Amino acid sequence: MTRSVSPQTAARSWQGRVAGLLGTPFGLAVLACLVLAGWAVWSGGALDGAIARHVRTTSFYADPGLDVDRAEAERIIGNRRLVVILRSPGADLRDTCKQVHRAADGTIVLVLSRDGDDYDTYGCALVPGYEKKNLGKAAAAEMIIGRGIDTFVDRPLEAVKVIAVNYDRLVKAGTVPDGARRISPSLPRFLLAAAAVTGVVAGASGLYFGGRRAGRLAAARRVRRDERTDSRSMLSAATAGLAQQIIDLDPTYALLSSRRGGDDSTFVKRYRQLTSDHAALLDRLSTLDDADEEAVRALTDRVESLSRRAQSLTDRKPHPSP
Repeated sequence: MTRSVSPQTAARSWQGRVAGLLGTPFGLAVLACLVLAGWAVWSGGALDGAIARHVRTTSFYADPGLDVDRAEAERIIGNRRLVVILRSPGADLRDTCKQVHRAADGTIVLVLSRDGDDYDTYGCALVPGYEKKNLGKAAAAEMIIGRGIDTFVDRPLEAVKVIAVNYDRLVKAGTVPDGARRISPSLPRFLLAAAAVTGVVAGASGLYFGGRRAGRLAAARRVRRDERTDSRSMLSAATAGLAQQIIDLDPTYALLSSRRGGDDSTFVKRYRQLTSDHAALLDRLSTLDDADEEAVRALTDRVESLSRRAQSLTDRKPHPSP
């Protein structure tokens, strides 16, 4: 005689078996590994948007369709704890900062987009303690990091150079901590690796070694990028320094330009000539061939000459010879 089993009884029997399995050491280990796996997936950025995934391993992002040399922008930023995100006009900059909150942790993030003849900016200081003891420093960093970039609204790379200079000044002032940005596997991935060694979760070892390989490749790319200190990078650094010198002279020019006669008028004329020569220099930089070492050296000498002229204006000394 066949005995029928009701659906309710079968469900209770299945739930009992599951509860019995979870009550064993093996079941608890499996459950713990599943929790760790979920934690690792979440902290590793599986749920991040396109921008957050990009800035986890790079320091510059630009929306598709924007005409900017992304590789050059990354070289300008280098290994600073700085992330620059260039969005299309009208984008929600504040929401962008929220999107990269975890991916760019430990950095100064500046989100900007063109707004007419100026830049619309939004800064997020994600440095340690930014929500508590360093709240004042974080606010100061957010205000200063984008200062002076409106002059280069048509030249985003020059704006990135000014942002990098502003960051270095914040580090020098102690507003943000010094040190290079590091990208390393998170703690949950190491825990998953330990679980894989014990054989509790099948395939965990593959995830671990895959993550380690991705980390090594990312670190190798970073090392290669840092080692490319060639003549073009020196030219870019010198150009950024010159741009900052001109920015620092701008308040004095604004004060003296309305006066007439004497040394003040001489300062105004020299400043105007300096800015005119600087604009011509930027035009030459935009068409420079990186493979032409002679042209790069010549432009570097030109930048240094303009920098000496800017310094003489700062010191109110006679015009130096090139």
